Amino acid sequence: MSNSTDEETNTSMTRGERVRAAARSLRTPRTASWVATETGVSVKTAQKYLEQLVADNVLRKITQGEQTRYCVDQLMATYREVATLQREHDREKLTAALASMRAKITAWKTSYDAETPGELRASIAELDDKAEINTRREVATEWEHLEDRIPVIRAALNEYEWAQRRDSISV
Repeated sequence: MSNSTDEETNTSMTRGERVRAAARSLRTPRTASWVATETGVSVKTAQKYLEQLVADNVLRKITQGEQTRYCVDQLMATYREVATLQREHDREKLTAALASMRAKITAWKTSYDAETPGELRASIAELDDKAEINTRREVATEWEHLEDRIPVIRAALNEYEWAQRRDSISV
């Protein structure tokens, strides 16, 4: 661990909590050995908790040659995110958020004469103004983020009624 705050957190968490926390933050597939090193546990302990997370559909296990790697199960994470959106926001808020995202993208397309974030990034090569270059990079990043979010919000809206019926508790 790199600093005293990390070390304090490391000692206040159980081995399982450390492995679970590290596993949930994986952005790229990692081996149990890597997770063990990052969390200060044995490889056997890391494997135990990683396998539990695979069984719970939090992680996916990928075999590449002779190596087993673990990564966040994006499909299940998306399902959980859709359910959270449906539970925490009403249909009108989700619809307004979707409309706002689309409006931003439409405005960027018009403002920058670009059809995609990639085209916007490519336009940076023609610029000298550092502020404008930074602005376009930020807009392209935000644009990519919104393009990732739109399908999730659409899924939440598409199945909103069904989810509300399934999620209601009978008394």
